[in-house]
Amino acid sequence: MQSILKIIAPALLWAGVAGQALAQSAEQAKTMFDEGRYAEAKPAYEQLVKQSPGNTTYNLRYGICCYETGDLDMAERYLTVANKRKSPESYRYLADIYTHTYRFGAAETMLRGQLAQLKRKRGADTSPIEEQLRAIEKMQRMQEKTEQVRVIDSVVVDKNRLLSTYFLSDDNGRLVPYATLFPQATDALGASPVYVSPRGDRATYARIMDGHSALFSQSKLQNEWTDERPLFPTDSADNSYPFVAGDGVTLYFASRGHGSIGGYDLFVTRYNIASNTYLAPEQLGMPFNSPANDYLMVIDEAKGVGWFATDRNQPQGRVCLYLFIPNEARPRVSEDIDADSLRTLASLASIRATLPEGSSYDQLVAAARTNTAAVSKKEQDFEFVINDNTIYYTERDFRNADAAEAYEKAAMLRKQAEDVEKRLKEAYAAYEKGNKSERNELRTSIRDDERTLDDLRTQIKTWEKRARNAENRTIIK
Repeated sequence: MQSILKIIAPALLWAGVAGQALAQSAEQAKTMFDEGRYAEAKPAYEQLVKQSPGNTTYNLRYGICCYETGDLDMAERYLTVANKRKSPESYRYLADIYTHTYRFGAAETMLRGQLAQLKRKRGADTSPIEEQLRAIEKMQRMQEKTEQVRVIDSVVVDKNRLLSTYFLSDDNGRLVPYATLFPQATDALGASPVYVSPRGDRATYARIMDGHSALFSQSKLQNEWTDERPLFPTDSADNSYPFVAGDGVTLYFASRGHGSIGGYDLFVTRYNIASNTYLAPEQLGMPFNSPANDYLMVIDEAKGVGWFATDRNQPQGRVCLYLFIPNEARPRVSEDIDADSLRTLASLASIRATLPEGSSYDQLVAAARTNTAAVSKKEQDFEFVINDNTIYYTERDFRNADAAEAYEKAAMLRKQAEDVEKRLKEAYAAYEKGNKSERNELRTSIRDDERTLDDLRTQIKTWEKRARNAENRTIIK
């Protein structure tokens, strides 16, 4: 009997010591976890979960530590174990992991599980989860309509160096820091980069107003910036990072409102000369937008490339700049594509997957990275008769500011008219081929576009006349 006790006693003592050490380790890990010190708590919970692989709390907390330190694969593995035991927090974290890995169906399942648990609690507020579900459903629809975009390069930089990676040709204007263009301003904090027009006489930017980021424009007259105007006077959403395309009408910007699916989303709108307002913004699809922040879309027509920035899959303070080939047709990916390939294209997990096999865009990438001086400029942008002896070929030829502004409005209207003409041409062709029902549907839209085109042509003549008269008053004295 004594010999047996001699064997058992040390074992029991060791078990007690080990148990006490485990309890102390668990208590220390909990303290670090509760204080948000996830990187410190992570190795402790890694050991705890190895010693007790079936412990729901250890699996949950180790999974959360992995998530908070950026190890999503490991986080998913251990959170899934905790979720099998219906751990409430596991639903939220797994929903977020599935969202950021574009598995929106799985994310919806997690959110519905979390919602079901919450509804069992009397008086619980379910609206945040219901809002998340609506966002997830929208992401699923967007993923199904992913655009086929050729992304030819990417670079990751510090966010404060972002502007240095955009190489715009002179014909497309320039991007400058807000404080550089407006050195006397006191509201530079929170302001966006400024887009300056090719002529250097129009600035578009965002600054803080009434507690949110709003878009504005200013004109330069007699070497001074003046006449600040809000672009969306009644919009209370956070809007920022504007860029005006070469037509002078199309505006790209980023917004946290207007149905954004995550942080800042990219939007596009067009200026309506007739109403002096912008049309309702259109949200860009995937892969341009993501559950992360996406912003500063820039199109360089002279180089035939575009850029946009995103912090998806990036650590704090870093941003990825994608270089792509714009396509006005905006084709969608094939409906026959498998789920994994669709996720890859929608998320830009691999830019090689966006390109045809064997293709090379090295020359285009090199051209996109050159400074503006290396890009050839057009000698003639247009031909506008001022009088019998004077013809202008660029906007720089104008000597009267009002004349230049009037001509710019006429040019914007011409662009709108070209778009309507293109739409009408397609409608006429569809009408010829359509059956009776299809023709009836097209008839109303055709008539509306015909009236719109007539009105645009009248406005073009009016603004061209104003430009011509104002310029002649200056040059004929």
